[in-house]
Amino acid sequence: MEEKNNMTAERSLEIITKQIEQSRQAVAKDTGISLYVAGLCLMAMSLLIGLCIFFTNNMAFYLLYIASPIPIYFADRYAKRNKPKVPASFVGTMVDKTWQTFGIFAVLFFVFVTLYNLLMGHTESPDVYMRLMIHPFRIILLLFGMAITINGYTLKNRWMVWCGIIGGLGGFIWESFYVTQTIVGRFFSSYISENYCGIVNGLIPGIIIALLAFIGIMLPGMMLKKQSL
Repeated sequence: MEEKNNMTAERSLEIITKQIEQSRQAVAKDTGISLYVAGLCLMAMSLLIGLCIFFTNNMAFYLLYIASPIPIYFADRYAKRNKPKVPASFVGTMVDKTWQTFGIFAVLFFVFVTLYNLLMGHTESPDVYMRLMIHPFRIILLLFGMAITINGYTLKNRWMVWCGIIGGLGGFIWESFYVTQTIVGRFFSSYISENYCGIVNGLIPGIIIALLAFIGIMLPGMMLKKQSL
């Protein structure tokens, strides 16, 4: 009788362990799909916005980044349309909350900087305005890298952690020291003088964001999907 009870307990533990592992794999796959879709959408939007600024020299296209959660939401819903709903988990919740926090901070900061720069442009002289204006792109890159790094720790992905640190800090330093402007102005000014603004303010920032989205969001999503198969 005692032996039978031990066998029943062992079988129950085996079943529970198997269910936990299946649940973990389902959560990992669901999170991977969301990251993969978000990375693809952000890459497409950043390149599209960069090309729009390149061809028009109109910085107002940056406002399209505010609407980026909309296509990501619907694309994620479409990608999971025929899949069973995955129960909430700590890992999935942390990933979602991290990107929600990044989105809130990035959007509010971008709106504040836009209003601030408009105010300074209308109230100060051009020389003073150039000293007082805030460049939001470098800060948003830093926030982006921080979000990727936190997700790397949450998903226990060391490669993602380092990509977030290097990409976020590297992008911040790159923009703070005007590396793009220096390289383009020194080596390529004679070839792209007609669209210098479009390349420096649109095309190259779009490529940088697309690379960060590919390395920090899309690739980890692919890895999670493969691990959970």
